[in-house]
Parts: sequence; structure tokens; C-alpha cells
Amino acid sequence: MAKVISARKTRRVFEANRVSKATKAVAIAIALAAGVGTVTVPQVSYAQSFAFTSVSIEGNKRIEGSTILSYAGIARGQTVSAAELNDAYQRILGSGLFESVELIPQGSTLVIRVVEYPTVNRINFEGNKRIKDEDLAALVQSESRRVFSPRVAESDAQAISEAYAQQGRIAARVTPKVIKRSDNRVDLVFEVFEGGVSEIERIGFVGNGKYSDRRLRRVLETKQAGLLRAFIKKDTFIEDRIEFDKQLLNDFYASRGYVDFRVTGVNAELAKERDGYFVTFNVEEGQQFKFGEVSVTSDLPDVDPDTFERVVKLRSGKVYSPSLVENEIARLERLAIEEGLNFVRVEPRVTRNDRDLTLDVEFMLTRGERIFVERIDIEGNTTTLDRVVREQFDVVEGDPFNPRAIRESAERIRALGFFETAEVQAREGSSPNQVIVDVNVEEKPTGALSFGGSYSSTDGFGASISFSERNFLGRGQAFSFAIQTAAGANRYSLSFLEPRLLGRDVAFGLDMNYSETTLLSSFFNTAEGTFQPSISFPLSDNGRLQLRYTFRYSDMRDLDQTKVGTDFGSLIAAEAAIGERYDSSLGYTFSYDTRRTGLNPNAGVLLEFGQDFGGLGGDSNFIRTKAKAVAQTKVFNEEVTLRASLEGGALHYSKGSSRVVDRFVVGPNIMRGFEYGGIGPREYIAGTDVNDKLGGNFYAVARFEAEFPLGLPEEYGITGGVFYDVGSVWGLDNTNANVLYEDFSARHVIGVSVFWDSFIGPLRLNFSEALKKEKQDVPLNFNLTISAEF
Repeated sequence: MAKVISARKTRRVFEANRVSKATKAVAIAIALAAGVGTVTVPQVSYAQSFAFTSVSIEGNKRIEGSTILSYAGIARGQTVSAAELNDAYQRILGSGLFESVELIPQGSTLVIRVVEYPTVNRINFEGNKRIKDEDLAALVQSESRRVFSPRVAESDAQAISEAYAQQGRIAARVTPKVIKRSDNRVDLVFEVFEGGVSEIERIGFVGNGKYSDRRLRRVLETKQAGLLRAFIKKDTFIEDRIEFDKQLLNDFYASRGYVDFRVTGVNAELAKERDGYFVTFNVEEGQQFKFGEVSVTSDLPDVDPDTFERVVKLRSGKVYSPSLVENEIARLERLAIEEGLNFVRVEPRVTRNDRDLTLDVEFMLTRGERIFVERIDIEGNTTTLDRVVREQFDVVEGDPFNPRAIRESAERIRALGFFETAEVQAREGSSPNQVIVDVNVEEKPTGALSFGGSYSSTDGFGASISFSERNFLGRGQAFSFAIQTAAGANRYSLSFLEPRLLGRDVAFGLDMNYSETTLLSSFFNTAEGTFQPSISFPLSDNGRLQLRYTFRYSDMRDLDQTKVGTDFGSLIAAEAAIGERYDSSLGYTFSYDTRRTGLNPNAGVLLEFGQDFGGLGGDSNFIRTKAKAVAQTKVFNEEVTLRASLEGGALHYSKGSSRVVDRFVVGPNIMRGFEYGGIGPREYIAGTDVNDKLGGNFYAVARFEAEFPLGLPEEYGITGGVFYDVGSVWGLDNTNANVLYEDFSARHVIGVSVFWDSFIGPLRLNFSEALKKEKQDVPLNFNLTISAEF
């Protein structure tokens, strides 16, 4: 009789009572298999077999005996060896239902004695603040009213720790604890010590010569910890984000012709206090390549390469970029479809010329596989209608399958901004020559309701409420309305946009606005309302045309005629005497924008030209013209951004005459350094309070500026700038001897700017000084704006 094994923690015991010395060999085998316990046995042992006519099970309360026998796998009368008896022990213990197991042979009877694990009564979390209980509960596998398993509890604790590590809290510790209750039940409590965030104190680069550390840090999604660490959450160390940063670096260099660039390694050193990382990217830049010879060839007898070569926009000497090659391939494949050539694929063949650092690109037109789209399946869109997603595809069921077109459709779906994630995959359909396109999306909130307050030197204190929905009723439409009230003005606006009218790339818009002003600084009130439906559609890759109709109501009223000549001039009085006016006009605006599709990723141009023709009914006939040109480029290894813009307008009446509410009035959003209406014609009478801003029928403003780093850490999001503006407002239909500055007179302004990409939006602080101005102009030496221009 010998008790042989004492297993660590679970007290696993296999006892062989009243057996020969050979039974001790069974104990040795079990001890070796379990890897625990120590056994002293004679040096000589002999094999033995067992045959049991009965099995007795003891200690089980919840688990049926038949269930335990099924785990053991031993039948009555079956002859089993010592090894098979050990296997039965391991199977019962491995079920995870028992805290300890004993197998005791007693003659022809096998006694199986078990101690069951308790049942989990409830699961609690303590010490967690950053992650809610319900989120942690979704991570654990342990369940209430199920058998408690220490192994599963330890795995749950590890899962919770990993969740905190994903938030940058690598010092987080999770300890599972058991509180015993009656009836063999326990409460499972996960005690959480969250610890602090392990921020990235410094990001450095080794091996970069062309671009500075400062420039490369702006490319990364990960940021350094800085002054605003309480608001910036991208300064925590997350391994997945570092991997994404490596891809961003590759894309950055590849788009600038560095085809051999690679990240050779990333070193992340943890500070001694375990509260910060020092991350270093080791890179190899290689040489910059440019496009060499660009050609189009074909191995298809019915395809003329010259027809396709004429639409290629790439030219030799441009800096090489894979995205430009992709754009050309898409353009050539679209042309093939227009020519009625299905299943034509464009394969770029790149020849490297190391001597002159160029890459020759040959676009080979070849025949692709005859594969068709069987169907498009969309899942995950609980609010958004299927058609909104389907409209982003250029193909429908039955069309030839084009992998590039599917990828472009996936990008358009993500660009909608309706989904947290959007995955588009193609799989084989009912036959090898058909594919099924699976679209899996996860929706995100697209509406916003906001309340706010404001103060203006002209309008006084005010309040506002606005609502906007970018996916109205799940139809992909944009809808918004806003109400702004102040002591001196009330404004109401409503807008609606259908981006895909009748399923086409035609946008339908509707804008309605109404405003009333009762300014204390003016001696008349105004009321204006507009109703403007419009449609817009593309004319080319970069060009778009908008056509619109505008109905406008305007009125200058409540004028105190007794104060003419003392508090305000006769021109304002004459314009107010016109009373209500209704204008009806047709207009258009053509825009050409290369800022995102141009050949140079660091430069772009925006051109706009529009006109409105009044006279389609209404009280007046006029032509209102506006033009705008904006250009931007980056120099000095992309450290300095240069911008230039030219903006102007002209207003001509052939029936009726212009009023101050119709003419151009320039403010600091157009020309810095002056208040709204601070330049241009004005009626001024010395010795009185008459100094009325009148606006002008013409205006022209040129703006030049440079933005550059100030040497502050990039994570602050603060850069500096300088600017120079020159412009003028001039021209009136009616005038008198008291009108000043009716003719063109250029004003010149210089200034410095501070740009701050803050957590509430991009802020811009302008400090300006007028180099040249007129005596009655109203300068503005400082202004603060929220700016997202260009």
C-alpha cells in the first residue's frame, strides 16, 4: 500500500493501494507525465495490468457519474495497463471540472475520488476607470453560473492587461481573486491596477539625410508627448501604430521617388521609470529616381497603342511616384472600356537606369482573364441604404471584373465618412469565371447637435444652435440647419445636398438663408433672404461645374430720415429709400483643383470662376463676376510652405443700381489688416458723425504668405508665418462730393501669423501692420480665426 504522487497546487494524487511493487512503476510514469512531485521507489519494477468489475465514484455533486466515466474511458471488465490508467487520470483532470482527482484501485473495484471546482456566482471588476465594466466583461471567457477554471481566469487577466497595453498602459496589472460563497460557489473578482500611460518622450531617426527628423515626425501617426499630453492621445506607445508608421514612411518616400527606401528597424527603449519610451526609426533612403521614357505598347492586334499614348499625362523628368503610375493605369483602363475593349489590362513594366537615376515605364496593354462580377454583397450597414454603397461602384452584376476598379470603389466607400471600417474583398463565385464582391462595413455616428455662445463688437452677445447630419435617413444625403441670435443680428440657415442625383455623379444642393440685422452702430436695419437650388457635375478629372438659380430678397429699412447729413450720408438714405428688392438670377461656377490629383504631391492649384446673371424676372438686371486663384508649394525639403492667392470681383447693373447690401465689402477673411468694410469707398463729412462704409462694385486682393516651423516640438502643433497682402475696393454707381476712395487705391499690409493645430480646431492668430492705407480706413492689427483654408 503506497500513496505515490502529490501534485503541486491541485493536490493531484494517484494512489495504488495493496498492489505489488510493480504498481510503483505506474506512479513513476504519472509523476513524469505530470512533471511534479518526487517519488522514491525500488530500482526494479514490473509491468502490471488491471481489470475492474466495478467503478465507484466519490465526491461528485454537480457532475454526473456517467460524465466522469466517459472522460475516464474505462469499461467494466476491461483490462487496462498502468499507462492507460494514467491516461484516464489525465483525461478527467484535463476536463477542467475538478480541482483534484484520485484513482484508487481496490481489488476489482476502481475508486475515482474527485473534488469539483466551484461554480462562479458573479464576476466583478475593481480598480478600473479607463475601461468600463461592460467593455472588460466582453474580454473575459469566465462566465457566471459556469464552472470556475483557474486557467481561464489567468487567461482573462492577461486579456485585460493586453487591453490596457493597447492604450499605452504597459504597467497595468490584473489579479484574479476568488471569494468563497456557500454551496460551493465563488465570486470571481479581477483587481485592476491601471498604472500610468507610457508616453513616447522622443521620436528620432537614424539614416535620414534628405529630410529632417522634424519633417519625418509630421508624417507619423504617432506623436511625441508634449505640453498638451492631456488632450493628445497619439503619444502613447502602441505597437500596431508603430507598424502603421513604418508604412507611412514607406509611402512618403515612395511618393517622392525614393524607390529603395526601407525601414531597417525600430528601437523602442523603455525609461527606467517605465513611464515613457524613446523610439528610434532606422532608415535607408537610397537615391531619388525620376521618370525616364514613358510609352504605351500592346500585344493585342485590335488595339492601337497611339490612341492610348495620347491620353498619358506622365512626362519624363517628373519625380517618380507609384501613385502616378496607378493614376495612368486607371486612365488607360477607362479609355479601353470607352473604346469597347473589355478585359483589357494595363501592366506597367519598369526599367531601372541606375546611371542617370531614371525609371522607364512601359504600359503594356494585354488581355486579362474573362471574369465577371456575379453579385455584390453588402453587410454591416444597419442605417445606410445598400444603394448608397452600391453607387460607389462603377460596375454592377454581370459586368467584367476589374480588380483596380474594385479597389477604387473601396476607397470611395471609405471616403464617404459614414463608416468606422469598410472592407471590400473579392472571392470566387458559383463558377471559376465569376467573383462575388463582399463589402463589410461598420457604421459610425454622422450627426451632430451643437450649442454655443459668441460675442462680436458689431453684433454683441449671441447664442447659436445647429444640427447637421452627413448621412440623412441613411440615404447618403447631407442636411443641416443653424440658428444664430444676437443683440444686433438674427440668422437662420438650412441646407440640403444629394450627392448622387438619380444615381449619377451629379450633386443637387438646396440652400436657404434669412438674416435680420439691428446694429447699434448703424442707422438702418437690414433683412435678407435667399433661396438657391443648384446642381454640379464633373467636367474632367480636376474640373467641376456648378449651375444654380438664386432668388434673393433684400431690404434696408427703419431709417431715421431726420439724421441724414449728421449721423449718416445721403447715399445710404437714397439706397434705403429704394425699399424692398427681389432679385432673380442664373449663375455658374467652374472650378479646377489639382491639390489632390496633381503630379506634384507638395504643390497644387485651385482656380475658380463664376458669374450670376440677374434679370430672370425680379427688380434689377446685373452681372456679378468673381474669380479666385490659389497656389501652394513646399520648399527647403518641405519644411517651408509657400502660398499665393489672387481674388477679385466685378458687379455691373444695367437696370437699377447697386446698394451697400449688394456691393463687395472686404473683411479680414479676404484682406488681413483691416476690419470688415475697413477699406473702400465711404461717404465722409468732416465735423459730423457721417463716415459710412459703402462697399464697391469692384475688388481685387492678392495674398502671399509663408509658413514655417518655429523650433517648437511638433506635437504642440504650433508653426509660424509671415504674410503680405495688397488690395483695393472701388467703384460706385451713384456718388457725390463727399465720397472718398471711389477710385482704385491699393492698400499694403504686412504681418506675422501663429498657426496652432489645437484640439478645438486649426487656429490662426494674425498680427498685422498697414504699410499703406488711407486716412479714413479702419485698420485691424490683430485677429483670431479658425482656419482650414487650402
